[in-house]
Amino acid sequence: MKTFARTLMSCVSAFFLALFLASVSHGQPMMLDNNLGVRQVVGDLVTPSAMAFIGNNDFLILEKNTGRVRRVTYGAAGPTVLDLAVNNASERGLLGIALHPNFPEDPGVYLFWSCKSDLPQDLDPFTPEEQNCNDLTMLGADSDDILQVPMLGNRVDRFEWNGATLTYDHNLARLLSFQNDGAPDPPNQGDEDQPPRGNHDGGVLAFGQDGKLYVMFGDAGRRGQLQNLPSGPTLTGLGPTVPDDQFGGPTPDNEHFTGVILRLNDDGTTPTDNPFFNFGMGVGGEAGANIQKIFAYGVRNSFGMAFDPFSGNLWDQENGEDAFDELNLVTSGMNSGWIQIIGPASRVPEFKLIETTSLHHEDFPNLQQFRWGPERIADTPAEALSRLFVLPGSQYSDPEFSWKFVLAPAAIGFHRGRALGPQFNGDMFVGFSTTDTLGGPLFRFNLTGDRMQIAVESPGLQDRVADNLTFHDITESEEFVIGADFGVVTDIKNGPNGRLYVVSLDQGAVFEIFTTKERSGRRLSTTMTGAQEVPGPGDPDGSGTATIWLNQGLNKVCFAISVSNISTATAAHIHVGAVGVAGPPVVHLDPPDASGTSSGCVEADPALIKRIRANPTNYYVNIHNADFPDGAIRGQLSAK
Repeated sequence: MKTFARTLMSCVSAFFLALFLASVSHGQPMMLDNNLGVRQVVGDLVTPSAMAFIGNNDFLILEKNTGRVRRVTYGAAGPTVLDLAVNNASERGLLGIALHPNFPEDPGVYLFWSCKSDLPQDLDPFTPEEQNCNDLTMLGADSDDILQVPMLGNRVDRFEWNGATLTYDHNLARLLSFQNDGAPDPPNQGDEDQPPRGNHDGGVLAFGQDGKLYVMFGDAGRRGQLQNLPSGPTLTGLGPTVPDDQFGGPTPDNEHFTGVILRLNDDGTTPTDNPFFNFGMGVGGEAGANIQKIFAYGVRNSFGMAFDPFSGNLWDQENGEDAFDELNLVTSGMNSGWIQIIGPASRVPEFKLIETTSLHHEDFPNLQQFRWGPERIADTPAEALSRLFVLPGSQYSDPEFSWKFVLAPAAIGFHRGRALGPQFNGDMFVGFSTTDTLGGPLFRFNLTGDRMQIAVESPGLQDRVADNLTFHDITESEEFVIGADFGVVTDIKNGPNGRLYVVSLDQGAVFEIFTTKERSGRRLSTTMTGAQEVPGPGDPDGSGTATIWLNQGLNKVCFAISVSNISTATAAHIHVGAVGVAGPPVVHLDPPDASGTSSGCVEADPALIKRIRANPTNYYVNIHNADFPDGAIRGQLSAK
């Protein structure tokens, strides 16, 4: 793998590479591989969380805090197609999206979101005012009140796309949202100082090659059987059960069904071939029905889950508290180990040491909930493994990669195709939720030939553990760094054009990763003015330049546009038409943004590219805006 970082590593020590990376100035995202570039597709979004392509240069983007689903076409953020009334406190909000595998023939669009309660709060802060949100009031104003949620306020719903808007179809799942565990009942659990919380909601959705919908749901602060506490939150192993919280538990009824990856049919029903379907049938009741939906359990929390497009295997990342963030190959029936284990089982003593000595969390080391503190962690791997809650047919497996101290991985995604170059085909890309390191790094991982493991080069990584030195430190994982300054990365998707798209929550933007080799092939250029517009005149003060690269082998038209003295552009095109002739657009380009610039590459018919190459002066570039909808400035293409 000849990334820039790896080339450096072959010449200098990892120490000097670390110095180089530390010197990277934080600002716009950058790629550290000379074969790759990055550009902003769209900005000025509010806490974007996830995206889904509905066509070429056409995608839906979610805004976590506003509950809005917005449509982005040719790099321009268009209308809001849905506005949900979300509770956006902490990690709640509009979190996940997946399209039906047969989209658009089947118009299903699936969303994971946190609704808010409509009822006013009473005097009891430890009991929610309602069990579920009202489907009739799911649109409208949002709330950041951490207690203004029903019990089951996290939900997965199917909406239908009609080409312009999303319309509610039906609910698939209602999951726990309310978290306020400092109640006097049950007594003597040591959590009376526990503040209300709204985190560990997960929220990632993905359809597998089997046509089933997979739902990532975090532990939501629970401490019950699905968190590998068979007898409840104040115990370390087996014994008489005690309640998880004021609502009961520790069995996984609706109020305690968390820390899981669900596997559902596209209508929300439960597949009969799920790993614990028969066992759940025997358990019966709410807990049994919930167990039937489980694909994997023992999950703390995750912001990243994706299917390997080659093997069909499911991968996720899981976040530790202070120790051992993970990358996992998720198999049917997997017990991921939390809360007894995170990271490799052999590292349990280090897990305990870090969690009991760290001052990372305001001088109080804890594992999300006060009532199961880190002093309860097992002392040996054998002891930890003996404590696991075992569903029949389940299996524990170590992560495929982990960091000793947390580096806070977030979104993961796979690249498929040759659009970035064959050396990246099949690689896993990982973003992070910290900006303390490299302004938000982007990592690239190769998989082994059987697609079952992370491929490593460094001898120190043969154990697949990066023994970094402290929190948010990349020591021993430098070889994977491929980008910097991406901020908090909440989604990574492969686009229809084969390029990679990265959603940055804190930067309010979507970025596109492309190969710098796209800007090869025949180069054309033009100078644009208002006087050249037909029918005209256009803007008499406006001017601009455009450079066009025609790559017939890749079926791409790349462009770099700069304009000045015109109002904000609404569209940009290549048109067919000789000088003085107004012709139809044949290639849609991204319009210049508020800075007056745009660049990128778009797919184009190879026959059209051939015609433009043969007779460039029969084509022109023009820029449209609200003041001049027929064209503000125009320029004929030339090979000079």
